[in-house]
Amino acid sequence: MTAAWGRDATRPKVVSFEAGDRQREYLSARLVDVEHAFSGQPLDVTTAEVAGDADIVTVFIRSSVDRATLDRLPRLKLVATRSTGFDHVDVAACHERGIAVTNVPRYGENTVAEHTFGLLLSLTRHIHQATRRTARGDYSIHGLEGIDLKGRVLGVVGAGSIGLHVIRIAKGFGMEVVAFDARPHHLLAEVLGFTYLSLEELLRQAEIVTLHVPLLPTTHHLMNRDRFAMMRRGSYLLNTSRGAIVDTDALLWALDEGILAGAGLDVIEGEELVGGEEQLLATAGVEDKLRMVVRQHLLLQRENVVLTPHIGFYSKEAEERILQVTIDNIVSFLDGRPQNVVTLSAGGKP
Repeated sequence: MTAAWGRDATRPKVVSFEAGDRQREYLSARLVDVEHAFSGQPLDVTTAEVAGDADIVTVFIRSSVDRATLDRLPRLKLVATRSTGFDHVDVAACHERGIAVTNVPRYGENTVAEHTFGLLLSLTRHIHQATRRTARGDYSIHGLEGIDLKGRVLGVVGAGSIGLHVIRIAKGFGMEVVAFDARPHHLLAEVLGFTYLSLEELLRQAEIVTLHVPLLPTTHHLMNRDRFAMMRRGSYLLNTSRGAIVDTDALLWALDEGILAGAGLDVIEGEELVGGEEQLLATAGVEDKLRMVVRQHLLLQRENVVLTPHIGFYSKEAEERILQVTIDNIVSFLDGRPQNVVTLSAGGKP
């Protein structure tokens, strides 16, 4: 790291906003050769004075790094957001002032993939039902016969970074894997041992379908009644992506008709009004909003549905990866080789 970097002092000053105890401890211990300052508040025009002499700020999604805020940060050279999204940073204004912006593009691929299999195993081995039964003192095994995953056909809808981790885990279980993706990568398919199919053919072949696509206009209600009707009877659906990808009424219909033997859901329709992973970590009162959404769902009353409160991304290691990538972004910037730089073409505000 450069010893003297644009300051009278020998060390650049880094001010981290929205920093709790974990962030303070982690950054202080691992980001060395800098002068640290921390604030539990978001960065905005009212709190910017804390960083008036900062060379670098790190922020999370409640901050508002707009033009008025930047005007109060005359020394600033880098905004390092500890998130994937960067809508809270005016990238164009930063660009005009020669201020770089970095983000954390990925941090939870394996984390979400592992949670996907947690949902699947709970469904196929009736772990959630058995746990409730034994808590009541009932040790009978009637109705708890499960199925093996080995040899089953898993259909992965969305073979991106998370979907590929799911495929790797599935191969470890001895499963057959088929996948659908808008941009197939046939070399990866050959290396990992899976086959690309059209979405319709995947639904017809797969015994278990898992969803790993973003919520876009083209994927809203991707799983509707027509597509559920294509699936094999007695199959399973997993969704750890976004709730609105699945039409809830169609899902209930598929469960009633026996098309689905069960569903494992980390997300439910309506939850997008609450926000994504970063909002869940940052927004006060989000648990109450989630509770309100969940109460509206008949899915909770079903023994063959496993529902978790959008925790697929939420692990100790994933949180640490966010902080470590942020540190790497800062160190790389100070060393003159910036990484994970957000550009206007990547969607920065005009």
